[in-house]
Amino acid sequence: GVVEKIAGMAAREVSGVHALGGGLARTLGAVRDRVPGGRPNVARGVKVEVGERQTAIDLDIVVEYGVPITDVAADIRENVIAAVERMTGLEVVEVNIAAVDVHLPFDEDDDDAEARVQ
Repeated sequence: GVVEKIAGMAAREVSGVHALGGGLARTLGAVRDRVPGGRPNVARGVKVEVGERQTAIDLDIVVEYGVPITDVAADIRENVIAAVERMTGLEVVEVNIAAVDVHLPFDEDDDDAEARVQ
């Protein structure tokens, strides 16, 4: 869990990253985060394999519309490797990044919108 949290925080620090996680995980996480006292799950969208001296990390990201995905992925890879190796002493042998969605400017949740059902 420690490596997942470090990698998740390091990935979120990169400009152009809107969120981590895809589809159902992100939707369920957003609902849970709205519950009073609910804390965001910084490890959402992060999977790791940890050995005795090495780790491999998989990230599912949502990027902001208009940013070059390859540049964002390279920045994420660099930031995650630096953070995990510095904080854990583990050698990061892989960082696999999947861009699972693009956040569009008009995709913001509108809490004032009228609900379809009551």
